[in-house]
Amino acid sequence: MGRYAVRMQPKNYALPLMFLSLVTASVAHARGTIDKVEIKGLDKGDDAEMIENIEVSLSLYDTIGKPQGESRLEYLLSQAERQTREALEPFGYYNPVIKVDSPREGENLRVVIQVDKGPPTLVRREHIDITGPAQLDQYLQEDLEKFKPRKGQRFEHTQYEASKITVTRRLAERGYFDADYTQRQVQVTRADNAADIDLTWDSGRRYNMGDIRFHQDYFVDKLFDPLVYWEKGSYFHEGKLDRLRESLTKLDYFSVIDIQPRPDQADANGDVPVDVNLTRAKRSIYTAGLSYGSESGAGVRGGLERRFLNNRGHKMNTQLDYAQKRKSLVTSYRIPAFAWLDGWYAFTASAYDEQTDYIDLRNFKLSASRSGEINEHWTAIASINALRERWRYASGTEFNDALYTTSTLVYPQLVADYVNVDDELFPRRGISGSATLRGGVEGVGSDTSFVQANMVLRWYVPIGDSDRLILRGEGGTTWTSDLVAMPPSLRFFAGGDRSIRGYAFREVGPRTPAPDKFALGAKNLVVGSAEYEHYFKGGPWGAAVFVDTGSAFDNTIDLHTGVGFGVRWKSPVGPVRVDIAHGLNDPDSQFQLYLNIGADL
Repeated sequence: MGRYAVRMQPKNYALPLMFLSLVTASVAHARGTIDKVEIKGLDKGDDAEMIENIEVSLSLYDTIGKPQGESRLEYLLSQAERQTREALEPFGYYNPVIKVDSPREGENLRVVIQVDKGPPTLVRREHIDITGPAQLDQYLQEDLEKFKPRKGQRFEHTQYEASKITVTRRLAERGYFDADYTQRQVQVTRADNAADIDLTWDSGRRYNMGDIRFHQDYFVDKLFDPLVYWEKGSYFHEGKLDRLRESLTKLDYFSVIDIQPRPDQADANGDVPVDVNLTRAKRSIYTAGLSYGSESGAGVRGGLERRFLNNRGHKMNTQLDYAQKRKSLVTSYRIPAFAWLDGWYAFTASAYDEQTDYIDLRNFKLSASRSGEINEHWTAIASINALRERWRYASGTEFNDALYTTSTLVYPQLVADYVNVDDELFPRRGISGSATLRGGVEGVGSDTSFVQANMVLRWYVPIGDSDRLILRGEGGTTWTSDLVAMPPSLRFFAGGDRSIRGYAFREVGPRTPAPDKFALGAKNLVVGSAEYEHYFKGGPWGAAVFVDTGSAFDNTIDLHTGVGFGVRWKSPVGPVRVDIAHGLNDPDSQFQLYLNIGADL
């Protein structure tokens, strides 16, 4: 904290002492219980922080409802004026007029503190500067320019201390480990309602990034060295260590990641070594659960994830979902890939089987991919995929005489994800999206030539202090001369909670003849949505209204629109959303109920 000196003009204290003795005499008989303390003269809106600080500072509040002896009650009342005055000083009011009354009704009394803030104390003179090499540091100079309060502004202690901490932290963040104050003083002259600020730092030298020393007891040496993207001897910056911590966290190998620069061990060149202490997390993660779907039936789910298979950091994850009418098994093997971009090499095998009243479908897929984090907003996954799929649709509710269709496709795929929001758990401002491009060539491992593109975009717009507007759009198209050869898993569908609410999953789009009317999938997709969320008093509970529209189609678009409302809860694990929606274009059901947990980026 800075040193605050308060200069006062000489005064004659004889009269105040006489007045104090009279007040003391008048309250000497006081004995009883304080029922209530009222603070008057301050605005409950603009001056809310001042009122709160007075309430915290007053000893009277601790005794409300508790009988007090004569001397104790006398002492509390005598201290109320001083405590109120001191509670106003951090806000820049050093000459308030305060009157304390304590009307009694028998043994009970009510304390009324009338406050007139008086004129604010303004900054009369300020000298705020940094000497040393940091004089040429752009970011520190920007912090000095933003420093508050400045000349002519009200001197608020909290504002002054916050600005001071910002500069001090920036010095440490940018490697000025020897920085210290050369002058730190604020003089307040009550008679003039003026404050004079003298505040300077000497930055000292700027240190450099030294050796990064990983301390762990399992993985091969040098495994994590590629995560250190900067050159030894480059300027020290805390942001480099934050990026390293983020990369290590995403690996999911460790339960504790402790990164400590050691400026006390810097060499003659100013290179600061950094100790990275790593504690391994639990190796295996087991999952199990029950599932139920109106189409899939009852089922069980289970999985085993190995965070690390060996000391080279390889991972393996197997997930099984076994329901009455739908079954899936997915196994992936991942190898860390640090060259060029932080990411993974992944090899995945999946099998899927669906046996409903409408379709008999089986597929098997192999995939090899390379993922990478391009920058703080962009990630990408490039892969080569081989898909073998067999399916047939029912006629009515029977598969009699229905022939199987089989398709084999080998195709490359590129997926790019973009996230630029203020809060990934509950975004109120920003944009997120995803784009997918894939294609295959007939005769080169594929039964048909095709190109397919799909894009999803979400725009979050803040409204007021806590409300938000969510705009969502999705579009996709397929170029192919033989749609029949495109397996259902690569066709577009619409309807459901992440598509067009008010309609069942995959309800919108080309369908088989009645009575089953099962979705066939389409070449094209267009979906748009607008949703407004209001949170009551800025708290965790809110309500939403929305409208969705769109279609999956081959040639002619047939828009389906749904409207609805929902309940929102900002839970500790992310948003919980419960929606009820009604389709406006001949839906299969009049109402659809949806439940979602977690942020939808």
